[in-house]
Amino acid sequence: MKLVFAGTPEVAVPALDALIASGRHEVAAVVTRPDAPAGRGRRLVASPVAERAEEAGIEVLKPAKPRDPEFLDRLREIAPDCCPVVAYGALLPRVALDVPAQGWVNLHFSLLPAWRGAAPVQHALMAGDEITGASTFLIEEGLDSGPVYGTVTETVRPTDTSGDLLTRLAFAGAGLLAATMDGIEDGSLKAVPQPSEGVTLAPKITVEDARVDWTAPALRVDRVVRGCTPAPGAWTTFRGERLKLVQALPLPDRTDLAPGQLAAAKNNVYVGTGSHAVELLWVQAQGKKPMRAADWARGARITEGEVLGG
Repeated sequence: MKLVFAGTPEVAVPALDALIASGRHEVAAVVTRPDAPAGRGRRLVASPVAERAEEAGIEVLKPAKPRDPEFLDRLREIAPDCCPVVAYGALLPRVALDVPAQGWVNLHFSLLPAWRGAAPVQHALMAGDEITGASTFLIEEGLDSGPVYGTVTETVRPTDTSGDLLTRLAFAGAGLLAATMDGIEDGSLKAVPQPSEGVTLAPKITVEDARVDWTAPALRVDRVVRGCTPAPGAWTTFRGERLKLVQALPLPDRTDLAPGQLAAAKNNVYVGTGSHAVELLWVQAQGKKPMRAADWARGARITEGEVLGG
């Protein structure tokens, strides 16, 4: 089939690579979000998908909105059979959805109908899911509600962050998306409607969602830290300033600390929760780079009775 691939961040690049490498389909063009300011100089930078497409000599389309007439005209000129999508980042209007004969097929990082929305991996981790995965489905105008072509499962590991899990799903999902294109092309795959039961929503994680509640059980604290790493970053406050929590470890045997209470040893930093303590392994103070929690504690000269989140 002739394909137009839509995607923007780094997590979409493995899928684009898989389609380019398949040899069975032609990636005629790539649609991605416009260049965005990045770095200290805030200079405009192309998306990771745009950079990869340019390296491969593929035409790149960067509409401000996917309903822009110039973009729609060019899409009709290319006349793709199907448009595979991975984390494009913009809502596709009906006028665009109607262009390819086989529609737009999205790779979504959950086992639909679970975790429909912008942050499925973060929500799966924060909810304590033991199994997650990726799904390919035909895009409709509803939120991730279209019929499903295929799925791949992935076990959630005890120390996974959302970054770890998303990286694995990006590569597993790339193979799934390529196989889905093959199945659509040869007629062996038919999309199956999602069940009406088991629908859960995964809206974008806000900064406030990522704030750690030290009165919650240690298991919940651990899930929030892992689910919000690397973005938007779990955080608390210390002496009135924000402190990002990069890595923590629940300690079931230590129950002597009140919620938020700090205890610093030579090489360890502990903090109480609503159940047992957690050990802070890596933190990031405001305006600083990530560092070992013990180094941060020595520099901060923590005194007895100080708390986080106060």
